[in-house]
Amino acid sequence: MSFRTDRQRAVGLGAAKSGPEHHWHMITTSIALLILIPLFVLSFGNALGGTYEEVLATYSRPYPSIIAGLTLVVGLIHFKNGAQVLIEDYVGGIKRKFTIIAVNMLSYTLIAAGLFGLVKLAL
Repeated sequence: MSFRTDRQRAVGLGAAKSGPEHHWHMITTSIALLILIPLFVLSFGNALGGTYEEVLATYSRPYPSIIAGLTLVVGLIHFKNGAQVLIEDYVGGIKRKFTIIAVNMLSYTLIAAGLFGLVKLAL
């Protein structure tokens, strides 16, 4: 038996039962991207227009590789969370579950492929 009222159980949950959690995930990834995107543009700009060997030399150093990897991971996690919120708002029924699963699979596959390519480029 619970001694909490219905209002106490519902406070902070919203209609979807996970609104604040999604909101804070989006805010934290947005702030991280505000920092990472300019750093990525600066580090990528140094490699842009270079030969293959120059790009390899640039991404063999830890700073550009770490910035590129973090930008990739945080950007795709931000995409996944935003797409999930949109899907929950506009898609219903069983299609909602399959669409969320497909977006999650796409996001994590792109993260894995991007990090694999970055590691292969750095080695």
